[in-house]
Amino acid sequence: MAIRFDRPISSAARFSRRFAAFALVLCLAALIGHRFAGLATPYLVLILIVATGFSILAAVLAAAGLRSLWLTGAEGGHDALKALIFAALPLFIGGLAVERYLSMPVIYDVSTDPVSVPDWLKTPSADQIWLKRVPVTPEDREKQLEAYPELTGRRYDGAIDRVLEAVKKVAKLNGIRITRAEGDSVPTRDPEDKPAGKAQPQAQPQVADNTAVPDEAPDVVPVPTPRPYDDDVAQLIRRANGVTLQGETRTLVLGLRFDVIIRLREEAETTFVDVRVASRYGPSDLGFSADIAEDYLKALDAELLGIAGS
Repeated sequence: MAIRFDRPISSAARFSRRFAAFALVLCLAALIGHRFAGLATPYLVLILIVATGFSILAAVLAAAGLRSLWLTGAEGGHDALKALIFAALPLFIGGLAVERYLSMPVIYDVSTDPVSVPDWLKTPSADQIWLKRVPVTPEDREKQLEAYPELTGRRYDGAIDRVLEAVKKVAKLNGIRITRAEGDSVPTRDPEDKPAGKAQPQAQPQVADNTAVPDEAPDVVPVPTPRPYDDDVAQLIRRANGVTLQGETRTLVLGLRFDVIIRLREEAETTFVDVRVASRYGPSDLGFSADIAEDYLKALDAELLGIAGS
């Protein structure tokens, strides 16, 4: 007489696969929607939190299913293994976010010049919904200095026009789209220069016959009036003080939005470059702002290799 053994079925393993599949689909849909379909970042964060929660639940149920398989030989080993595979992506994203939040300072705005921070040409604005931001304080700048001591500006031994060309090139290569600029206009010619081939007659003093030209200075000296504020000379003066570029960028995978300020200041034959990066949402940028600034400055150093000053 044949003896038939009926293996128990692990319900925990079965439900773990379903929960993990749901978490994976939810996570992928949120990432694609945020990156390509305009899903707002606060909703992305909320959906990822839910997906991470389902992934944790799936992992716990999968562990219970594997335990039943080991102790009683219950069916469900394949379901538990699939659950762990499906839950890997949401768990990785959630774990990375938690690790960065606990290890990085709670700031969303970093600058290579924490004392004289570059001003925004236009203050970035976004509907932050539940990811509210608070104004940056001097204490936040102190946290930045402690967390990112190597995040400093650059000094290049070159004229500002040469450095500006490299700054724009590297910004484009790093995915930074320049949206505004100040002091970034170069006059085509000096307004005092006259077009070639059209010599202007010089005014000759009109002196009547038998009248001597006085040798002494006149009693009243004319005072020159200021030039128009928007003429080429005024633009050149503003440009001599520096150039400021404002742009925006997004992270490659998550598509998180950041605003960027690049400030150039010229002093003699030296050009100083400072960078400011800020997240649009939430009180913490999880360290991404510093990563963006450091990657940009390293690429700029490589582009201007040979003229970087100490």
